[in-house]
Order: sequence, then C-alpha cells, then structure tokens
Amino acid sequence: MRAESQEFLFQLLETPSPSGFEQPVQRIIRKRMKPLADQITPDVHGNTVVALNPKGSPRVMLAGHVDQIGFMVRYISDEGYLYFGPIGGIDATVVPGLSLVVHTAKGPVEGVVGRKAIHLMKPEERNNAKVDLNELWLDIGAKDKKEAARRVEIGDPITYRLGATKLGRDLVASPGMDDKVGAFVVMEALRLIKQSSRKCRCAVFSVATVQEELGLRGARTSCFGVDPLVGIAVDVTHSADYPGADKKVIGDLAVGKGPVVSIGPNINPVVGRLLMATGRKKKVPYQREGEPRATGTDANAIQISRSGVAAGLVSIPNRYMHTPVEVVSLSDLENAAKLLAETCLEITTKTDFVPK
Repeated sequence: MRAESQEFLFQLLETPSPSGFEQPVQRIIRKRMKPLADQITPDVHGNTVVALNPKGSPRVMLAGHVDQIGFMVRYISDEGYLYFGPIGGIDATVVPGLSLVVHTAKGPVEGVVGRKAIHLMKPEERNNAKVDLNELWLDIGAKDKKEAARRVEIGDPITYRLGATKLGRDLVASPGMDDKVGAFVVMEALRLIKQSSRKCRCAVFSVATVQEELGLRGARTSCFGVDPLVGIAVDVTHSADYPGADKKVIGDLAVGKGPVVSIGPNINPVVGRLLMATGRKKKVPYQREGEPRATGTDANAIQISRSGVAAGLVSIPNRYMHTPVEVVSLSDLENAAKLLAETCLEITTKTDFVPK
C-alpha cells in the first residue's frame, strides 16, 4: 500500500469514533479529501459526503460507515468507579481486564476494567461463562466520586485503547476495522477515479456514514439526500480462515484473497454482475458471498431509499469482528478500492440497472 494511503488508514484507526461521536474521524476525512473532491458536504446527521463530478449521470453513492462500537459513561459510584453501557454490539466476554479510554472534552482519560478476582468468586460464579457489563466497572484511579466527576462526565464515550498493529507484511490488527476500513475504501476509490486517465461519466459520492452500528441510521439519511441511482456499501464480513470457523455458515472466505462481492435479495443483480465482470476484466481478485437475507449493512438501508436504489455490497474479510483485535489485509483494502473505482468508470447513462 502506498505510504500516504496507509498513513490515512492508520489515522482513521487511531482516532475515536463511537456511534454518535464520529466527528474527530470525519474531520480527518474532510482534510484528506479536500484536494481530491469537487465538493465536500457535511450534513446535519454527521455524515460526510465527498463528491466527484457531481453533475455527471447517473449518480453513484459509495458508502462506508465510520462509527465503531464502544461504551458510554452511565454512572459514577461514591468510590469513583465508572459504570458504562454499550454503544453497539459489544462482545462482553472480551471486556474484563481491558484498558479502555474515556474521551472527554478535556482529553482522553485512561482506565482499566475491573471485576471480582477469580480467587474470590464462588464456584457457581467461576463456572458461569456469561459476562454482564452491568457488573463491570472502569477504574480511572480516582479516590472518590468528586474526583472522578472532575475528570469525566456522564455521557462521555469510551473506546478500546486505539492503535494499529502490523502482523507480518500484509495484515493489520486494530479495534474499529468495522468499519473504518469501509470509509477508507470508498475514499480511496474516489482518489483512484480522480487520478485515472479515463474519464468518469457518472457522478460519484463517497460517503462516510454514521451510526450504522445503531441501525444503519446514517446511510438512511445520506442516501435520501444524495438520491443515487446506484449505491454500493463497503463493510466487513466474517472470514472463515481461523480455527473453529464454520464454512457451511460463513462461506469459504479468507483474509488476503480479495474483497467479497455479495449476491442475494439485498443486491441488485446488475450491480452484482457488474462488480464481478469488472473484477475479471481488470484482474482484481475477489471472493463471492451468498447472502440469502437482507444484510446488516448500509446496503440494506440504501436499497430501499426513496423509490429504490440499485444496491451492491463489497466486503472486507475480517477476523475476530467486534473485538479489540480485528484483523484485515492491506491488499484486500487496495483491491476493494480498485474494484469500486473501475466499476464506477464502467458506468454510463446507457447502463441499465433494471433487473430483467
């Protein structure tokens, strides 16, 4: 991956963006994309819409959500411990013993998640694998409630300790891969289109959407505003290349073998075929995924916006989703951006997206 692109990716991964608190990442996106875009429009919901050739036709929306799962301060005890609730789908079993960061108006506050030591647990407690977030607390080193309340406020967002770790030559582990990598890909695709020697006929709107983890909320509002004919979401999907993964459920998907093109009722068949045909034509590796239901991605909201949108979904294989160590491949990200860019360059006013 080119150095500037990797730096942009790592900036996204190292910047907090729990659902509803995405603006630190959106500022990075707007700054990076300003020299590449014809127009950048932040909306009242918090989405960032980056447009290239906005007067072209048809209108194509590429969407990747920037929000990540996290927590929120709900209560401060008399002893100065913080109790928190989940933002999005938290796997509670990975939380005990973690270092977390509270993002306050005054700056980050470090803390550690505490629970009763195993030595002090009753046998029935030890044998119960279930973890209740309400029984965990965040220790920020405050001596009492008054000191804690000077440092944090009710409603402050909390994230895993952020930071990207290279694993070998091609893999990266980090919290928030779901779905900062999607936002990265749609912005990289716009950069590739902008710098291509080929003329782009369609209008491209790369959108960093918000609040996907709370119900695809940013995709609903931004798609209504952009009003595209075609909308392609970029998200992560489960890989099946680690011990215990069931390929009969997940499909035969692996990190490093290319982005995943989804096929199913959530996907416009013309868009699905166009993505795969473009991959074959341009020799971009891709994997194929069958999705028999409406997906839990922005493609779901995009498809049923206004009078209907020709929806597509390109996914990045991801190990250990919704943990602090999500793993993806840099080459998969590069190939996803290339696949989207080349697909957009194929689209003209003559491209008919009505299923036949």
